[in-house]
Amino acid sequence: MGGLAIFSGVIVRIMITIGVPDKPDARKAHSHTTPKSGGVGIVGAFLLGVLLLYRYGQVSRLAAPYFIGVIAAAVLIALVSLLDDLLDMSFAVKLGTQLLAALAVIVSGLWMHYVFLPFYGGFELGWAGIPLTVLFLLYITNAMNFIDGLNGLAAGVTLISCLFLAGISGMLGGFFIYTASLLLAGGVLGFLPFNFPRGRIFMGDVGSQFCGFMLALFAVAAARFEQVQMSFLLVPFLLSGVLYDVTFTLIRRLLAGENIARAHHGHLYQVIRRAGMDAWMVAVIHWLFAVLGGLTAIAFISTPSVPRLWIGLTPLLVQIVWTFYVSNRAQQAGIGRWSS
Repeated sequence: MGGLAIFSGVIVRIMITIGVPDKPDARKAHSHTTPKSGGVGIVGAFLLGVLLLYRYGQVSRLAAPYFIGVIAAAVLIALVSLLDDLLDMSFAVKLGTQLLAALAVIVSGLWMHYVFLPFYGGFELGWAGIPLTVLFLLYITNAMNFIDGLNGLAAGVTLISCLFLAGISGMLGGFFIYTASLLLAGGVLGFLPFNFPRGRIFMGDVGSQFCGFMLALFAVAAARFEQVQMSFLLVPFLLSGVLYDVTFTLIRRLLAGENIARAHHGHLYQVIRRAGMDAWMVAVIHWLFAVLGGLTAIAFISTPSVPRLWIGLTPLLVQIVWTFYVSNRAQQAGIGRWSS
């Protein structure tokens, strides 16, 4: 992990010099042109690690088709998101290429075959698991992309999520998820000092989409831990702050009759920043949301089924409180239309 962090940091330092400039505009938090595509360091470190794992790993291996699917999907999502940073492609094109990456995972056979629900137990998904897996991959990928709007926010959440996921999967004997999470954590660790608290470079779509896609993929792979019920929920717990913000904002905009395809700065994290909270504090709060999600995941898998549901609701209750706080701060600051 340390070696990959150094490798990632070297690439990020190079990208600061040659990276794609990200010019400020009305919906962005930065006021000076800053290079982006720092996520190339994250991608490079992860791919180097996973290729070494594929070649030399023994305990932390997946079956060869799964491994090839992971590598192919990772390369595809990285290349396309890098092109998006360079060419600013339309959302339809991005979504289409994300779909291809998801299908690469499906073709390898890595999709959710069954789930467990509190009080109902487990049941087979059958072929319905394929579209559900695709939707799951796409939603988390884009959620991480949408949340990447403040220095350190997406990177910090990813790092904390990877460390919790590695710890949990290691205890459960899921050694591929354990190792892959540490590989991604190493890449993010090399990038984060260049992005927080001062943003010398942004991760760009190549970083945010890649991190989101890989975390979602880890969740799908985690669903194959037979020792733990509902283990695919580990990643949604860890990303509860991200997923809530994106889902709440989407529903709010739909109910308001807004064009959800139009760029905006009405996410909760953007509204609280506009209301006067320091950007670094907003990022740290979201890091704490990820920590809460990790602690909730540990408690969730360690308790009987009856109280498990109430434990799982803890992050949601915290997010509801956060929403009321953001709303109150926005009202005090005189912010009317959140998406304007």
